[in-house]
Amino acid sequence: MKILSVVGARPQFVKLAPVCAAIAEGGHEHVIVHTGQHYDPALSDVFFAELGIPAPDVQLGVGSGGHGEQTGAMLAGLDPVLRRHAPDWVLVYGDTNSTLAGALSAVKQLLPVAHLEAGLRSFNRRMPEEHNRVLTDHAADLLLAPTRRAKRNLEVEGLGARTSLVGDVMVDVCFQARDRALSGTTAPTAPAEGIDPAAPYLVATVHRAENTDDPELLEAILDALAALPYQVALLAHPRLVARAASFGMQLRRGAIRVGTPLPYQAMVGAVLGSVGVVTDSGGLQKEAYLLGRLCTTLRAETEWPETLVEGWNVLMPQPIRDKELLAQRVTRELPGTRPGLEYGDGKAALRVVTELERARRRS
Repeated sequence: MKILSVVGARPQFVKLAPVCAAIAEGGHEHVIVHTGQHYDPALSDVFFAELGIPAPDVQLGVGSGGHGEQTGAMLAGLDPVLRRHAPDWVLVYGDTNSTLAGALSAVKQLLPVAHLEAGLRSFNRRMPEEHNRVLTDHAADLLLAPTRRAKRNLEVEGLGARTSLVGDVMVDVCFQARDRALSGTTAPTAPAEGIDPAAPYLVATVHRAENTDDPELLEAILDALAALPYQVALLAHPRLVARAASFGMQLRRGAIRVGTPLPYQAMVGAVLGSVGVVTDSGGLQKEAYLLGRLCTTLRAETEWPETLVEGWNVLMPQPIRDKELLAQRVTRELPGTRPGLEYGDGKAALRVVTELERARRRS
């Protein structure tokens, strides 16, 4: 069986690692196509090297751009690649423009599409990610749901017959990285220059358009982070850096110390060493939950509602302008119960390959 994976953004590279290993274990051929949606080495190359992923077989080098421009460029690049390889499955990951482009290119060429992380819904149709999720799910032939709730979402939309519950492949990677960090085989380091890892600190990321494109709102978020009673390691995504520069804003202020996006193992170590996370990232919300750290999400909704149980994750109202409220939420008490196993047991990638094999035999 030949499987072609389409990836292009940091979270997809992390998900690709266990899937790649499971495909190799199953003795299948695997073609990796990197669209180039994330082209900064800190958001791309480092993950392939660190997680032991083979170098991509195809690099499209699309780069940044508006949603239509970027997705169109990906389609133009993917069409001949898919024709040439004619895989048994085109496997797309998550909710980025790369996800949608991969699904569309495959569907137009009558190639079977499987969507990993299917069925997630924020129910906020203003989010580009929500458009990508919904459109990809309705185009795909096999929907690989990470949670029971995601499976129910797909059933409600009439897609239950195409759906398999496999668990979340991010758990596979996260637990491995957690165990390495706790074993002491990876030395803890400061997540950003100026952070004292012996004192309480928060890990923070801000990158979504809804939080970065409005200068007044971005200034309010930065001021609220700067006023927090803990050190704040702001791991600045290139989008945040670019927006702040264009608005003439300084990221470093008050409690904020600025760092760059971290490799995955270092990120897990940083979260484990922290008192909590402040983020608008879907993936980091879930990683904080899996690692038993409080998360405060700079959004009014989440596609990972399981993290809200017992208060491990709390949402901030939009727009975010209340310094005192943010401070109250990041300093709240830890829940009395440990996070559950809603996202699986760390063996999701093996189930993904099993479902691809099973569906292929049925076709």
